Amino acid sequence: MAGALPTTKGVKDHKIWKGIFAVSGIMVTLVIYGVLQEKIMRVPYGLNKEYFKYSLFLVFCNRITTSAVSAVFLLASKKALVPVAPIYKYCLISVSNILTTTCQYEALKYVSFPVQTLAKCAKMIPVMIWGTFIMQKTYKGFDYLVAFLVTLGCSIFILFPVKFWSFAGTDVSPYSKGRESTVWGVSLMVGYLGYQSETYVKVPSTYSSGISSVLPLRFVCGHLLSAIDFVYGHSDCFLDIVLLSTVATVSQFFISYTIRTFGALTFAAVMTTRQLVSIMLSCVWFGHPLSWEQWIGAVIVFGSLYSKNFLKKASTNPPPLQPMQDGAPSPVKGIP
Repeated sequence: MAGALPTTKGVKDHKIWKGIFAVSGIMVTLVIYGVLQEKIMRVPYGLNKEYFKYSLFLVFCNRITTSAVSAVFLLASKKALVPVAPIYKYCLISVSNILTTTCQYEALKYVSFPVQTLAKCAKMIPVMIWGTFIMQKTYKGFDYLVAFLVTLGCSIFILFPVKFWSFAGTDVSPYSKGRESTVWGVSLMVGYLGYQSETYVKVPSTYSSGISSVLPLRFVCGHLLSAIDFVYGHSDCFLDIVLLSTVATVSQFFISYTIRTFGALTFAAVMTTRQLVSIMLSCVWFGHPLSWEQWIGAVIVFGSLYSKNFLKKASTNPPPLQPMQDGAPSPVKGIP
């Protein structure tokens, strides 16, 4: 019949395809992004085995690409480019975002990608601290329990690395030799977590591309020129950076689409899965064997995160309704 409403099955199938589209987009773009991060920062380029050292240049490329693509979309959709908040607020957020991403890239020189990825999960505690003191938020006991278990699992993972290398045979990074370098890498991760949690508190809405990416003059005069000279002499590095910036930009649109369509809980579950897949791929691709203690730590972290997502999703589902009683539906109690 013309003009008939879509059937329940049709709506459900349509939502399933939307889910496949969103999950595939996030998984593909961010898994590639993770692999490229580790390759650019830890694998040498060229016959002379030279390492790319310019973390801030990667941040610069990512932000420029994302900002340019976002501006094109806004202009194409004929939306106003006038900021909805004072410019100085965007600058503060931008500085925090630049610092957290720079610390993230720099840390890869000294710690492996699996360690870095697991350490990211520990941002729950700094986020809760910032939220308590700045936003005056309150958290439930279960939230503190999950944060404790995640931090415990991350600590186990970092403190009990495997004592030998397989697959590649040796650690490919020249920076991670010795205890001092490992401590410095963990210090960079602490900076990453601190700046990222601050950004989360200042921007409670969906992540949007950096409108203002103001970089220091020293970077423009020195760091930028050295980075350009390096990529000019290593075309494969240039292609990796272009692909890194591309997938970083595309991933933001998939992230925004997923949150708008399915909500933050579904997005959190997808991101947890993406982290797990990225760790497994990094272990195989770049030769990062895990000790049995690290496996336990990983199980604690991801088990806690999945439990949190599952329980929160269950608590947000409305209870089923009984048949009408006295003209009003009533919720059915769960079967004991």
